[in-house]
Amino acid sequence: MGAGHGHSHGNTAAANGVGPTPTRIRKMVIALGILLAFLVLEVVVGLAIGSLALLADAGHMLTDVVGMSMGLVALLLAKQGSKAAARTFGWHRAEVLTAMANAVLLLGVAVFVMYEAIGRIGDAPDIPGVPLMLTAAAGLAANLVVMLMLRADAKDSLAVRGAYLEVLADAVGSVGVLIAGAALVLFNWTYADIVVGVLISLWVVPRALKLAGSALRILTQASPANVDVDAVRADLRAVPGVSDVHDLHVWTLTTGMDVATVHLATDSDSQRVLTAAKTVLDAHGLSHATVQVESGVEGSRCQEDLTW
Repeated sequence: MGAGHGHSHGNTAAANGVGPTPTRIRKMVIALGILLAFLVLEVVVGLAIGSLALLADAGHMLTDVVGMSMGLVALLLAKQGSKAAARTFGWHRAEVLTAMANAVLLLGVAVFVMYEAIGRIGDAPDIPGVPLMLTAAAGLAANLVVMLMLRADAKDSLAVRGAYLEVLADAVGSVGVLIAGAALVLFNWTYADIVVGVLISLWVVPRALKLAGSALRILTQASPANVDVDAVRADLRAVPGVSDVHDLHVWTLTTGMDVATVHLATDSDSQRVLTAAKTVLDAHGLSHATVQVESGVEGSRCQEDLTW
């Protein structure tokens, strides 16, 4: 019996609205413009009054702007794809690399703020609270608008998710700066600015690590967290006519694009086995899969030749 091959797309990521859609790209462009305007405002006011909390918030907004820019480039590259023979998956991994860069930027800002805070211990500057509060309120408004724009797409794109998490962190930071400003106005507590700057940084760190972990899981080609590979193997082995399942690989190309390859050994009708196997893979969310069906002898030989 000859070997049979099958390739299934089923409901692809693009068909399900997962990917660099024009609407998603337009939202990213508008959000980038809003964040850039308020970044300039926070930097100017922060430097003018010497506020560490406001500069920390501006630093996080800078990572928002840089991350949003990289995310937008990643989405545009993924939309454009690649005609190069050496780049058969196009540019879909660009958004994963962007998410990793965003995480590194967030951690870098946190370290910088902590360093500055330590240097100000015992010498806290006198900072005016009213300009601090007004600027933080404007930044908070900008963050909330951007969060509402990105929230729906954050679950489907790692690039958008990274941008959304950064804006969320920035919104929390703006609330903290508002509190610091209130403490300065009401109680003249000069250390409020330093304390809030440190708390903002500490709040961001675990979220940056989680984002980095999600990106690393994809970059190391680990199986998707939502796919039980052992269950996939068991269900494929239970297909009538399948005598063996080997060379099963499941990984994520980018957010919403899980793919799989597998070899099935059989002494039955290969086309019928192929059709049943595709149904099993679809049920596990692996619509983009390549299945090779081999006769019993060919399957044994193939398995012996595998080195990974």
